[in-house]
Amino acid sequence: MPKISSDTLWELAAAEVHSRESGGAEERDGGEAVNERTVLLMGSKAGGKTSILLRCLDRDELSKPTLALEYTFGRRARGHNTPKDIAHLWELGGGTSLSDLVQIPITPVTISCLSVILVLDLSKPNALWGTMEKLLQAAQAHLERTSSQVQKSKSGVKRQTPSHSAARVLPKDYPDRELISPFPVPLLIIGSKYDIFQEFDSDKKKVVSKTLRFIAHYYVASLVFTSIKSESLISKTKSFFLHLAFVLNKLQNSVMKQNISFKSTLLYLTFGVIFYLKSVNIGSPPTVDVDITSLHAKNPKDLWKKVYERVFPPESTNEQRELKDPAKDPQYSEPQIDAMRAQKDQVILYIRVSIVWSENSIEKQAKG
Repeated sequence: MPKISSDTLWELAAAEVHSRESGGAEERDGGEAVNERTVLLMGSKAGGKTSILLRCLDRDELSKPTLALEYTFGRRARGHNTPKDIAHLWELGGGTSLSDLVQIPITPVTISCLSVILVLDLSKPNALWGTMEKLLQAAQAHLERTSSQVQKSKSGVKRQTPSHSAARVLPKDYPDRELISPFPVPLLIIGSKYDIFQEFDSDKKKVVSKTLRFIAHYYVASLVFTSIKSESLISKTKSFFLHLAFVLNKLQNSVMKQNISFKSTLLYLTFGVIFYLKSVNIGSPPTVDVDITSLHAKNPKDLWKKVYERVFPPESTNEQRELKDPAKDPQYSEPQIDAMRAQKDQVILYIRVSIVWSENSIEKQAKG
């Protein structure tokens, strides 16, 4: 086998980067294009993200706690003797404590083919709104920065920016256009641990369900509840995931060519499957012993938040602040390494104390 020089490898790498930045799919096996997409999974800590992902990929593996940000991939053939499309899958662990890591999978190269899956633990409703809000804000902020970079670059003129994918679905005369804020890229919201959630009091279930329906409406996202203990729910979730990871563009393009009336319906078109939901069906926030007029909300989203947090007071964020450093998170504990680090910390503390003592001694001698 002939040896490949380093120059050749660099040329191949440069050609690959140029191909991705120009928005083209790689051609393999007889000239057929191989589509590559990126999916970012984030959500509640210990909310079942890994278990859902493994089931969607048909992998019979035991789920383990996610360490910070983990990568895997999936492949799927479009037909017999055809190249397999590739889905790059990033899973963010640690709940909201490591939200800054969303900048790793969100890049100018991936933004045009990126989708986001937000997994919310239905069994912990008190942490649900805070988790959703912080993670979506972190992702949206970096998406907007990355989109600006793409638009300023030379290749950005020819590429589709993420703002087009959601905004162009809603016509100018859409009734709720001024009240909602479509997420920059396709968004799927998964409510996990539905088997526990269905045992809740009916009034509490109503508050959580209607609130998540409004959030899906507000971000023009898709919403599904699931449980790894239910084959039927997992099957539906898997079909959602496969559309999102492998056949997004084709289904979107085919649907966009149809003449669809948007006047009184909300269209969830984030991954090629259409869901019609009349906005009036969501209704107003469920007022359980809450006077809406006393809440003084700035906008509909703020109103829903205030009502939701009256029913489910948010949990203290002190724990999240303490666990901002992954080294202090018991999820990432390593006994031998932690013992060595503790020993090193003691040495550093001794050195610092010695330095302070020496400085004080010198200062006293100078004054004397």
